[in-house]
Amino acid sequence: MMKESSITCLFLDIGGVVLTDGWDHHARKRAATTFELEFAEMDDRHHLNFSTYEEGKLTLEEYLSRVVFYQTRPFTRAQFRRFMFAQSKPYPEMIELIARLKVRHGLKIAVVSNEARELNEYRIRKFKLSGFVDFFISSCFVHVRKPDTDIFRLALDIAQAPAGQVVYIENTAMFVQIAEGLGIRSILHTDYVSTCAKLASFGLRTDEGVIHETGLAQPS
Repeated sequence: MMKESSITCLFLDIGGVVLTDGWDHHARKRAATTFELEFAEMDDRHHLNFSTYEEGKLTLEEYLSRVVFYQTRPFTRAQFRRFMFAQSKPYPEMIELIARLKVRHGLKIAVVSNEARELNEYRIRKFKLSGFVDFFISSCFVHVRKPDTDIFRLALDIAQAPAGQVVYIENTAMFVQIAEGLGIRSILHTDYVSTCAKLASFGLRTDEGVIHETGLAQPS
């Protein structure tokens, strides 16, 4: 008989875990190329404003006014917004994994993510994340962002789960270290196979078992 896991809650980042990053360096470079913008200037303006935007203190329109539309452009805001949103793509195997774990182990699922409001709401809706996520502790909603430890403490309070009963999946090493400093067991996500193996070591296996590089499921 399989030993029951002591884990009751799974925290996860969105960008780099279940979806691609929403508006990262690569997406901004693609935007600069597509819209014939000076990337260095755009990126400097981005870095001056994006923390404030991710904390929900700037709207998307205000962000775009500061970063792109501070001068007349031969394209519209609507065209640029559509390009921004179109950069988001899913990682279907990770979405399916989290959904299976939730059902099998009765887990609470909480997103702990740095994302700006309009992009975050689009990604939640477009990829139906609310179908398996119970709580969204997004920086734009709670006005605090990683690496501030307060966002993790807030997530624990909202989930009503002690740190020792939580596993966190994150693709940024520093954020993993911060969560572990609070007693949250964490996984530095690099790929599906290694994350499955680490989850299994915490007692979190899917009905299909751990998917190995052969593509075959090992029985639970």
